[in-house]
Amino acid sequence: MTFQEMAAHTESSGDSIVGRGTSSHEEPGGAFATHVVDVEVDPDTGKVTILRYTAAQDCGTAIHPAYVEGQIQGGVVQGIGWALNEEYYYNEDGVMENSSFLDYRIPTCLDVPMIEPIIVEVPNPGHPFGVRGVGEVPIVPPPAAIANAIYRATGVRMTVLPMSPPKLMHEMLNK
Repeated sequence: MTFQEMAAHTESSGDSIVGRGTSSHEEPGGAFATHVVDVEVDPDTGKVTILRYTAAQDCGTAIHPAYVEGQIQGGVVQGIGWALNEEYYYNEDGVMENSSFLDYRIPTCLDVPMIEPIIVEVPNPGHPFGVRGVGEVPIVPPPAAIANAIYRATGVRMTVLPMSPPKLMHEMLNK
């Protein structure tokens, strides 16, 4: 039935439009990405500035490339937050001290450069349209990529998140 036929039928009958569909996949398609980041570390404060960020990801078939790029960029920003500053602080009574967005530090547009997404399209054979998951993958690599960039810039291997200025300064002073 065409959309035009369905619309005519719905108007004459007053019925709701209800659709059902199923999809059975033998196995989920793998999701793959690699990230490269250039950072600058202030030796006096431990502040990490991200100069450039590139994220290449196999997205299967990119049905809407602009949306795919946005998903990659959004995931990277969340991963940058985990890597550099998102942390809960509790007082001695176990009460969280930074429970609002006024006190919980998340990245803003001032903290991240333009993130360059590279879409790699290898269709997923287990999906009717060849797509793969997009938004989940780019959240994972930023902490490791940033830790490696910090190591290359300072010689200090950070192993605890977030790699905030006080923690990085502590490690640089005790190197």
